[in-house]
Amino acid sequence: MPTFNPPNFDKPALASAPDARFVPAPADGVLPEGFFSTTNLPTYVRIGGQWRLPKEPRMDSALVLDPAGELWVREGRRLKKGDKVAVGDAEDGSQGIFVHAGAFMEEVGSDGEFKFMVSEVSREKPIDYALMAKILVDERDSGGYPIWVCGPALVHSRARNDMVWFIQHGFVGALLAGNAVAVHDIEASIFGTTLGMSGEGKATQGGHGLHMRAINKVRASGSIAEAVANGTIKDGIMHACVTTNTPFVLTGSIRDDGPLPEVITDAVAAQDAMRAHAIKATMAILIATALHAIATGNMLPAFVMQPDGALRELATICVDSAEFVVSKLKDRGTHQAFGVVTNAQDFSAGAAR
Repeated sequence: MPTFNPPNFDKPALASAPDARFVPAPADGVLPEGFFSTTNLPTYVRIGGQWRLPKEPRMDSALVLDPAGELWVREGRRLKKGDKVAVGDAEDGSQGIFVHAGAFMEEVGSDGEFKFMVSEVSREKPIDYALMAKILVDERDSGGYPIWVCGPALVHSRARNDMVWFIQHGFVGALLAGNAVAVHDIEASIFGTTLGMSGEGKATQGGHGLHMRAINKVRASGSIAEAVANGTIKDGIMHACVTTNTPFVLTGSIRDDGPLPEVITDAVAAQDAMRAHAIKATMAILIATALHAIATGNMLPAFVMQPDGALRELATICVDSAEFVVSKLKDRGTHQAFGVVTNAQDFSAGAAR
């Protein structure tokens, strides 16, 4: 992982920079004209002659100075009339706001030599599972908070048992997923199928309705946790989350069946629930989900502040069977994401080993 290159605030341009300017929000949920729109990179704000990092950084939000003098990154919808919001459009420090774009950039030689395999994302590149496993082990052993963002292909591809292993062995700080992941995992526990498909990949008689029957059994129990307690759900990902007290957030979509009782169907409330874990994340593993991966990426900073105040890059691994998802995630601003172009089963099995 690239090391952090701290900014040099002794440079004349930064040393002589003015304090950032803050103006009040004109109404609840409304940002003032000219507000500074945040990135996910380390962003320093000059206040009282000192350069400060805001709390809870993320992209597409605003810099807010609270009455106690604390500096925060806040979504516009959270603002109250009168909140002090930083304004400006320069990122070079000239208006008291400095975005450290080179915080984690490694030195790259420009020798002009023609080379193969230099694209950032490719299914033809080797995957260093040992390195990814080491990062996960270090995260767990140091008390980190890795969040896993998963799509239903994780279950369909037979990576379900591997995911259970990760949860049971302390490698998952929180699981973020949609209704489908939990539904098909629970269907597998109750009926031994996912979307009616057997473990051998064959359609079963009447299998098309089994996911609906699984949802109905959980709704009859009252919740996923109650379905685990009464023995309806006997194994699998959701069972492991409940029995290990691993937090999970299930968010809804327009096409959801059911949905399961714990699914948050209000999109803004769902974002808030996911954001609560993104704030604490020290690593992110995004597997087989385009929309959830990009949504989570938008909530994550590109860095983590360590207990001693030092910064490091937030390790972000995006796994998908197509280059498109990883490229789209990076194009949406999560440039620190490392792409692994493979199926969910191969990744999960490789990292678990």
